[in-house]
Amino acid sequence: MDGDGRSDDCDAGGEWIWVRRPQEAEAAAAAAGWLAEEARPLKVVFAAPARYFTDAAPIGNGRLGALVWGGVTSEKLQLNHDTLWTGGPATAVAYGLSGDETQSYQPLGDIDLAFGEHIKYTNYKRYLDLESATVNVTYSVGEVLYSREHFSSNPHQVIATKISANKPGAVSCTVSLATPLDHRIRVTDANEIIMEGSCPGEKPAGDDNASDHPQGMKFCAILYLLTSGANGQVQVLNDKMLKLDGADSAVLLLAAATSFEGPFVKPSESTLDPVTSAFTTLNMARSMSYAQLKAYHMDDYQSLFQRVSLQLSRGSNGVLGGSTLAHLPENISQDAEVSDCTVPMVDCSRLNELNNSEKPTVDRIISFRHDEDPSLVELLFQFGRYLLISCSRPGTQVSNLQGIWNNETNAPWGTAPHPNINLQMNYWPSLPCNLSECQDPLFDFIGSLSVNGAKTAKVNYGANGWVSHQVTDLWAKTSPDAGDPSWALWPMGGPWLATHLWEHYSFTMDREFLERTAYPLLEGSASFLLSWLIEGQDGYLETNPSTSPEHYFIAPDGKKASVSYSTTMDMSIIREVFSAVLLSADILGKSSTDVVQRIKAALPRLPPIKIGRDGTIMEWAQDFKDPEPQHRHVSHLFGLYPGHTMTLEQTPDLCKAVANTLYKRGDKGPGWSTSWKMALWAHLHNSKHAYKMILQLITLIDPKHEHEKEGGLYSNLFTAHPPFQIDANFGFPAALCEMLVQSTGSDLYLLPALPRDKWPHGSVKGLRARGGLTVNICWKEGSLHEALVWSGSSGNSPALERIHYGDHAAVISASPGQVYRFNSELKCLETWQL
Repeated sequence: MDGDGRSDDCDAGGEWIWVRRPQEAEAAAAAAGWLAEEARPLKVVFAAPARYFTDAAPIGNGRLGALVWGGVTSEKLQLNHDTLWTGGPATAVAYGLSGDETQSYQPLGDIDLAFGEHIKYTNYKRYLDLESATVNVTYSVGEVLYSREHFSSNPHQVIATKISANKPGAVSCTVSLATPLDHRIRVTDANEIIMEGSCPGEKPAGDDNASDHPQGMKFCAILYLLTSGANGQVQVLNDKMLKLDGADSAVLLLAAATSFEGPFVKPSESTLDPVTSAFTTLNMARSMSYAQLKAYHMDDYQSLFQRVSLQLSRGSNGVLGGSTLAHLPENISQDAEVSDCTVPMVDCSRLNELNNSEKPTVDRIISFRHDEDPSLVELLFQFGRYLLISCSRPGTQVSNLQGIWNNETNAPWGTAPHPNINLQMNYWPSLPCNLSECQDPLFDFIGSLSVNGAKTAKVNYGANGWVSHQVTDLWAKTSPDAGDPSWALWPMGGPWLATHLWEHYSFTMDREFLERTAYPLLEGSASFLLSWLIEGQDGYLETNPSTSPEHYFIAPDGKKASVSYSTTMDMSIIREVFSAVLLSADILGKSSTDVVQRIKAALPRLPPIKIGRDGTIMEWAQDFKDPEPQHRHVSHLFGLYPGHTMTLEQTPDLCKAVANTLYKRGDKGPGWSTSWKMALWAHLHNSKHAYKMILQLITLIDPKHEHEKEGGLYSNLFTAHPPFQIDANFGFPAALCEMLVQSTGSDLYLLPALPRDKWPHGSVKGLRARGGLTVNICWKEGSLHEALVWSGSSGNSPALERIHYGDHAAVISASPGQVYRFNSELKCLETWQL
């Protein structure tokens, strides 16, 4: 694309094809004789252009995101950059109680394409292909078939668009950039539109105009247009737009950058020039052909996405349960010895599910209440994995309340990360869904929180260590917001985030990570908690003041209150952090340190989880009356999931009380609440109720008639609070994993909450489990058929001791790099080196 004779590469020809070794899970399955099943298309399909933000199709590379609206007379790509926020680093006052206001995530702007007015078109289709991370738009005008393809490249950090037609000279449009932020636009004679601007230096209040505030972070977006075809012409309009006429095809590349130099550098003191940064990125990208850019994009994306596959079927002659062979691959003889896991079968229900994959997704959501199509569950599971890959990559910012997709300068809650459930849920699927790299931004962010949080701990509480509260932002805000104590006065955000550090080690067995990254942060969090605990009644150590996020109780005077002492969630999180420090210290040889000795003395003095008069888990230290029994938060059940202090085997009475609590809370609630309840029911091994939460979530939300806190899905599969919050998109795949695999490190549980009557046949490949394990499972007629379990070929020996399925249990001494194949009774059939 740099004028060296390769400009014709924006034509359809010359596509690169990468040949990659099979993913580890697929290779293990093939070695076990599991034949590859026919994959259903993983597409989010739209029958019309978007009318609302939540009808548009998301793409992203972790840093640069877009929502593709797919219009015919005009196209819009709504743009975001992960570091484009209002404000700057916290001031000194922010470390005091109720300091600076949380800042707000801003939209970068739009790419606007105008194709003409009153266009009569037919055969419209728009879809997001999860296998390739591309959005495609096609339609016909007369005999001309038009197509557009969009993707956001992580290797080259650009958004790429290709516009083409099946008739030479048929591509014409006007190209422009726009933004609601303070900006200026110019066009160069090299077919470049350059948009420079800045964010408000303060968060806009109410309907304030962003331009009324002092300048904050600078940004730049550059859009480059490349055409093909002998007769195509480009003109500059008003020094702001490009007009393309009569091209065979066109390629657009969008690069963007900000002056963000880290959470501790003021925008006014940044040495970064976003214009220079954007041009550097763009020049690297346009030195390649479109085909090369797409090939690199596909290779990068699929190396993550294709690690896990999921197949669910309900047919009586399902893909695993039928008896009529459709055909064997040509290289397999009819007499060959193969596993009957995933042998292709004739399956009418599966054919219907394949056909459903091409229907508009909005219709599939509507009909799910009646047909309960398992292929839509597969799609929603993989869509969550797609979104995590698209909004959180090593070196990017943490996924916020809407991932990286936002179209408002004053969005709900500023789209700020909320560490009282929402931020944590964003990263729940990263480990079990085999996307551990996507969690790197979270650990970078926790590191920044620990710096600011040490100041907040000292100023607010006279405490050691570091602390963070209920909401934060790009600048790693750790002080509480001014507001209702029910949500503002909650210093457990940091400790909850710290538990993710130990979880990362328990899944990956990465000792270097534990020593260099996790342990110092865990120790700092534990040091704060040791300072925060005070002597209470009956020899217990208490937290005071203490709240249960966003909830109230009826005080003895009959009035609503939210502040008490030693809430169940406080104590559950503290136990998790203390236990993680002790386990880490044992591994790292730090068990004799002062912090560890103090934790050992404090742990048995924490108040136990208690059961109330009504048989439910008590949310507060006292058995207060609940003014809102069906409140959306289930914070006091943290110990069951994502915590580990309540289990069916070790604390059956508490688990019975958890079930009573969930029944009392009810099934309704925002999307994130539904996903959390789904995971909780899975840990109670209640497959029926876990599945009921799937039914609850897969309900269509009309953006014109949103009802507060009802949950559900929009037409593009974004999950609803409402409004759109991305947390449930991540909570859902995490909860589904818990239905299929659970682990403690020493114990592995297969299909603990499988809804056998709904998905009697199926398979999953590539899920991760604690102890550094990877798991493949296939089942038929509602029961386990075979499982493959292995750990990486390097690193520590896995801690796995037992495998469980139903009433069966098997003792195992696993070795690194060894694959173990189990049958339905957990008999080890064979082993081999990975």
